[in-house]
Amino acid sequence: MEIGISLSSTTRMRPSDGARHLVARARAAAGAELATLSIGDGHAHADVGYMQNVPALGRLLAEWRDRPAGCLFLLPMWPPVLVAEQVGTLAAMHDGQFIVQTGIGGSPAAYAALGASTERRVARFNECVRVVDRLLTGDAVDSEMFGLEGVSLGFVPERRVEWWMGTMNAAGVDRAAKFGAAWYAAPGADVDEIRALDERYRSACEQNGTSPGVMLRRDVLVLRDGRRARELADAAIARGYRGMSGEQVVVGDPAAVADRLRTFGDLGVDQIVARTMGVDPAVDLETIELLGEVRRLLAA
Repeated sequence: MEIGISLSSTTRMRPSDGARHLVARARAAAGAELATLSIGDGHAHADVGYMQNVPALGRLLAEWRDRPAGCLFLLPMWPPVLVAEQVGTLAAMHDGQFIVQTGIGGSPAAYAALGASTERRVARFNECVRVVDRLLTGDAVDSEMFGLEGVSLGFVPERRVEWWMGTMNAAGVDRAAKFGAAWYAAPGADVDEIRALDERYRSACEQNGTSPGVMLRRDVLVLRDGRRARELADAAIARGYRGMSGEQVVVGDPAAVADRLRTFGDLGVDQIVARTMGVDPAVDLETIELLGEVRRLLAA
């Protein structure tokens, strides 16, 4: 089982300091030889800073070299031609495999701020995936839903992008399997949820003749001092950290964290996509550096 990194671009720092910390985390993840690097998607955050994924990832790729990298697009919010153009540009800047992570979620306020409707989100998602995928292979595309007729792009990735679909329901994993995408499970998912959906996803992949891939995001805090790690995590949970419970985060010293993550490997998870808890910049960096040790423990 591999370990990747999802870098939160949310920050309460001064913008320039937040940007520098984002770059420092990417540099630390490269040094830890983590498997993948990705960044999320968010819009219209009034109470916190949020660095946008496409320009941010363009900068981070300079730290990442040739391992797989990508970013999340909440597709019903995006015009599909713009997504394909952004992905094509990022993929050209990157020497490794490019990953398009997708999801349907997002708050109604974010949808409204981007001029997107929450109506028929699933249908828009499905059509957006179809259109973006075909555009990225150089095809001319028609789409009544998006008002496209014979649209094509002259700048497309030299290799096919990899797709990850974020979902936690049966219809979603069926959709991922049919399309040939990896299933990207949510950070709050428990063992029973993962096991049940994993069985359905793999069965659907077999029926559709596609290859399964299971990626699980988990919020982590890893320190040499495991007791301090737990104290910091408990304090963050008590403050309402992302609405999560202590059971939904992975905390401790490298050995304890590796032991906890092995449970997911036993379920067939191919990659843990770690996200630091952001309690302190120095703690974020130590966590990422020690994820390299966790990676080696899991491989032993």
